[in-house]
Amino acid sequence: QVQLVESGGGLVQPGGTLRLSCAASGSIFRLVAMGWYRQAQGKERELVAQSTSGGSINYADSVKGRFTISRLNALNTVYLQMNSLKPEDTAVYYCNLRGYGSMRSSDALDVWGQGTIVTVSS
Repeated sequence: QVQLVESGGGLVQPGGTLRLSCAASGSIFRLVAMGWYRQAQGKERELVAQSTSGGSINYADSVKGRFTISRLNALNTVYLQMNSLKPEDTAVYYCNLRGYGSMRSSDALDVWGQGTIVTVSS
């Protein structure tokens, strides 16, 4: 069973920085993408940044130029460097992994972490 463990959330002042980490454990035959989503109170979960194994990287418009996603493929780990944080970045941040647990297409993986809270406030 694949599990994701996130770390790095916390309280930071506007303009500050945080770095989130997410490490995957378990059997992963083929990794398709890893990324970060967030859900603010009263809002729907939204994509923040995603890195695919094909080399594509996507960011939400609201974080472009401020957030950077990176991966350590050998360790199935993904990071989110968050700079110039704003109060509107306050949310629960979730790590997501998509891939396959075996050669069978039916063995698709769509795994979520438990979430880490990011609060941007003075």
